[in-house]
Amino acid sequence: QAQFVESGGDLVQPGGSLRLSCAASVSFSQMGWYRQTPGKLRELVARKSSGGKTYYADSVKGRFTISRDNVNSTLALQMNSLKPDDTAVYYCNRVPPFTTAWGQGTQVTVSS
Repeated sequence: QAQFVESGGDLVQPGGSLRLSCAASVSFSQMGWYRQTPGKLRELVARKSSGGKTYYADSVKGRFTISRDNVNSTLALQMNSLKPDDTAVYYCNRVPPFTTAWGQGTQVTVSS
């Protein structure tokens, strides 16, 4: 069964940076980072294929960078120039996601 453990979230000021990490029980062809805020649907913000192809949501393009280690089944998200709108709980999962395998996520709060 797939399992995902996210870490690295924190409180950061606008304009700051954070690096999120995810440990997966197994590596999948497409893996990604999602985020969710109260009252909103969970959204995909970035994904990366095992071959290196990437996708970014328009809201994070140019600021976030996704990376992965296929051997160790890890995923990372480097987030720069953070904005208050980036405040959310961030999750990693396969793309499309295993709906029964969501981890606890990691909270990112961007506030002065």
